[in-house]
Amino acid sequence: MTVGALAGRALGGLLDLVLPPRCLGCGGIVEIQGRLCAGCWRALTFLGPPHCRLCGYPLPHAAAEAPLCGGCTLEPPAFDRARAALRYDEGARGLILAFKHADRTDSAPLFGRWLARAGAELLADADLIAPVPLHRWRLLKRGYNQAAILARALARESALPLVPDLLQRRRATPSQQGLSAQGRLANVTPAAFRAHPWRRARLSGRSVVLVDDVMTTGATVAACAAVLRRAGAQRVDVLTLARVVRDAAVAI
Repeated sequence: MTVGALAGRALGGLLDLVLPPRCLGCGGIVEIQGRLCAGCWRALTFLGPPHCRLCGYPLPHAAAEAPLCGGCTLEPPAFDRARAALRYDEGARGLILAFKHADRTDSAPLFGRWLARAGAELLADADLIAPVPLHRWRLLKRGYNQAAILARALARESALPLVPDLLQRRRATPSQQGLSAQGRLANVTPAAFRAHPWRRARLSGRSVVLVDDVMTTGATVAACAAVLRRAGAQRVDVLTLARVVRDAAVAI
């Protein structure tokens, strides 16, 4: 081990004594910075098969061979596939809201690893990664776009190119929080977005993984997917940190 590496390890140990690593969820002391304690980890519900082969909705009693949910059977979504890392419930709610509204962006590297694992099949087919955009006024108010931070963390994990401004939000639509399913669909339509005119050449014929924080009804990502398809994308898959499952819907 080099002198520099030894010095770095010693400095890291000293910092851990002065500022011990804290759990991203509850703030309790953990062994490694940027991790969760055992209690917060156990409170999370990670999503995986069996799920709808299109929208990724959990289907715990479905057969393993490519099940399809009732909603996608009646009306296939505007995107090709969607997957999520977590179920949005009380176990995940505080962690995600802190990241989204309270500047806890230090959780992004961990979230990036979860996204890469949940979206492995999507990333294998992808050419590039893009976030769901915020309108400039909301970006100015919040100071950051949580979807863009997640997309950047995912790009680091997957080594896929990130195009952070592939989409633009043309309208400052009201927050989706508290709206019914029909209200969410009416609030966010493809007219609220556009493909960046300077990025269309990178989009033509490509497969895109669209990243967002939470999927509730899918209205926002469906509107974005429709815009990307019209602009020339061959495939649009959706990857979110969490998704609401109907029997566990909580306020976002």
